[in-house]
Amino acid sequence: MGAGASAARMVRAPSAKHAAPLSRYEYSDSIRLAQRPAAAARSGGRKYPHSASLTQLRPASVHPLIRASNLNPLLMKRFAAMMLLLLAGSQVVAQPTTYQVGTTTLTLSTLTSGLNTPWELLWGPDDFLWLTERGGRISRLDPGTGQLLPLLTLADVTQTGESGLLGIAVGPWPSPVALPGELAVYVVYNYTNAGTLKEKLVRYRYLPATGLTAPLVLLGDLPAANVHSGSRLLLLPDGTLLMTTGDASNTSLAQNPQALNGKILRLNLDGTVPASNPTAGSLVYTLGHRNPQGLVRVAATGRIYSSEHGPNNDDELNLIEAGRNYGWPTVEGFCNLPAEQTFCQANNVREPLRAWTPTRAVAGLTYYNHPAIPQWANTLLLVSLKDGALTTLPLNASGDQLGTPADLWAGTYGRLRAICVSPQGRVYLTTSNRDGRGAPAATDDRVFVLENRAYTPAATRLPSPQATLFPNPATDQVLVRIGSETTRLFHVSVTNTMGQHVLTTQVVANQTDATLSVAGWLPGLYFLTISDERGTAQTARLVIR
Repeated sequence: MGAGASAARMVRAPSAKHAAPLSRYEYSDSIRLAQRPAAAARSGGRKYPHSASLTQLRPASVHPLIRASNLNPLLMKRFAAMMLLLLAGSQVVAQPTTYQVGTTTLTLSTLTSGLNTPWELLWGPDDFLWLTERGGRISRLDPGTGQLLPLLTLADVTQTGESGLLGIAVGPWPSPVALPGELAVYVVYNYTNAGTLKEKLVRYRYLPATGLTAPLVLLGDLPAANVHSGSRLLLLPDGTLLMTTGDASNTSLAQNPQALNGKILRLNLDGTVPASNPTAGSLVYTLGHRNPQGLVRVAATGRIYSSEHGPNNDDELNLIEAGRNYGWPTVEGFCNLPAEQTFCQANNVREPLRAWTPTRAVAGLTYYNHPAIPQWANTLLLVSLKDGALTTLPLNASGDQLGTPADLWAGTYGRLRAICVSPQGRVYLTTSNRDGRGAPAATDDRVFVLENRAYTPAATRLPSPQATLFPNPATDQVLVRIGSETTRLFHVSVTNTMGQHVLTTQVVANQTDATLSVAGWLPGLYFLTISDERGTAQTARLVIR
C-alpha cells in the first residue's frame, strides 16, 4: 500500500525479500519492518547494497520506559515508527522557518492552509499554481497572495481509501486557433460505475471568464481499487500525455500487456494511441509498476523519472524508458535474487536508480536547476508521505545516475505529497495530513513555499524566448518550438505583410510545440509575433512558398 493502511492484508507467498516470521502478511506501510536476517544474509549483511534505510539517516528515538529487555527489536522498531506517526503533523509553520543549505539560507512559510488532502500541485503556464484535492475540487492558487480560487468540484468523484481526484496537467488548448488565456486541463480521478470503482482521464477547457467547461473523457472504465490507483499526468513536448496507473490491488495486471493497470500510458491529446508507442495500437509505454506516484521530465536531457511505492520494502526511483519492464510483482527493487535475475534478463527489466527499505511512501517528484539555490543544481526533489521528508537526489550530467541523497527535513510537518518549482526558483509543496493516515494540525492541509529570499535575479524581465520555425521556408505545415529559461505560456499570432491577422495559437515553452497548417496560404512573407502576459517578446519571419 503506497501510503500505508491501518491493517494487515494477505499477499502472495513470501520470497527471500519477505522472510519469516511475518512472511504471509504485508503490514501497513505506516509500520516500518525491521531488516530481517534471512534477507540481509544474502548480501553479506546488507539487505540492499544500493538502498537507503531511513534508520541510517535519522535514528528513531524510543521512550525510556520501553526497554530492550521487554521488547524484541522488531517490536521496538514498530513502536518507534508508530510514535513518529502520532507526532507527525504536530508542528505548524506559524512563523517562517529557516534551513541552511551550504551558504544558502532557505525560508519555509505557509502560502495557504485549510485544504483537504491536496493531491497534485503544479506551476501552470498562466503563472498560477494549479491544485487538486482528493475530494474532487480543482483550484488555482495565486502564488503572490496565497488566494485560493476554486474552479470546479467534480460531482462524480468517489473518494475512498487512497482513491479520489488525483493528478492534473495543464497545457495549451489543442487547436490552431486559441482564445486569450485558453488552456486544456487534464485530470484523472476515480468514480463509481454500476457499483464498481473505476478510473478515468478527462479533459476540460479553461477560459478565465468561464472557468472549466466542456469535459471530454479521453480514457475511462479502467479498473480501480481503494488503493494503488496512481496517478500522475505529464505533458510531453511531442504533444502526447503520460499517465501512471497502479495495479488496483491486482498484481497480475502489472505484467499483462493487454491490461492498462500497473503501467505508464502514453496518449495523444485526443485520447488516441500515438503511432510511435512501443507496441502498435497499445497505450502502454512501460509496464511492471505497482503504484507510481511521482513523474517528471528534465528538459535538458529529455529523461523522465518516476517515484513508486513498494510493498514493505523497495520504494523506487525509476528512470523511465519506453518499452521497458519495471518488474512488479516478480521483481522488487533491484534484480538481486536468483529468480529476479532470471526474470530481468528475459523481460527487458530496467532496475531502479535507487530503492529504499524500509519504505518511505515516496510521492511527488520535481526537478530543480535554478541559481536561487545553486547547491540544488541538476537535482530531483522528492517528498514522501510516511517519512514526511523533502529529499534531494542530485543527478549526473547525463541524468542516468544519482548522487548521494539528503533530507532537508523528515517528519517535521507530517505527510508530504506534492511538489513543484516556479520559474523564480521557489519550491512549493503540500502536506497530506487529512488523508486518513496523518495527524492533522488545525491549519492542515497546507501549501508551503520554500525560497531563498536573498536571491536577486540578474534582471527583472524574463529573457526573450528562442523561437524555432521549421521548415522555413514552408509549403504545407510549419512547426513552432519555443525555448525559454522558464516553462510558461506564449501566444503566437501570424500576420501577413499587409498587417492582416491570419492565425493565433499558443505554445508552452520547453513543453509543447505547435504545428501550423499553412497549406493554401498565399506565397510570401509572414510575421510571427510571440508574446506572453508581460508583452511582446519576439518577432520571427516565416516564408511560404
